[in-house]
Amino acid sequence: MLEPSNNNELPPIPGKRYFTIGEVSDLCQVKPHVLRYWEQEFPQLKPVKRRGNRRYYQRQDVVMIRQIRSLLYEQGYTIGGARLQLSDVDKEGEKLSSDTIRDMLGELEAIKIILNS
Repeated sequence: MLEPSNNNELPPIPGKRYFTIGEVSDLCQVKPHVLRYWEQEFPQLKPVKRRGNRRYYQRQDVVMIRQIRSLLYEQGYTIGGARLQLSDVDKEGEKLSSDTIRDMLGELEAIKIILNS
């Protein structure tokens, strides 16, 4: 995630559901052509496309773009390094959720044994 110091530099994200590419460009201080390029390079970035192939970004897309921006511009990662960094974060999240589910199943089985006795 972004460090708090980075959040102070960028404008706050308004409480809207969808953002145009121009709005995201202003919110993340990245030009629209860069955003379109990042869509090709980062599989996590998938804006909704509507009529006329217009892009509409959701809040999680804006947060992801800010993460990408931080990795590339502030932390000095290459595109490949940033992609790898983001995929490692995704894998950690998957591992965490599968571990959590396994723990919950164990607890439920223990409760079942207690209730049956």
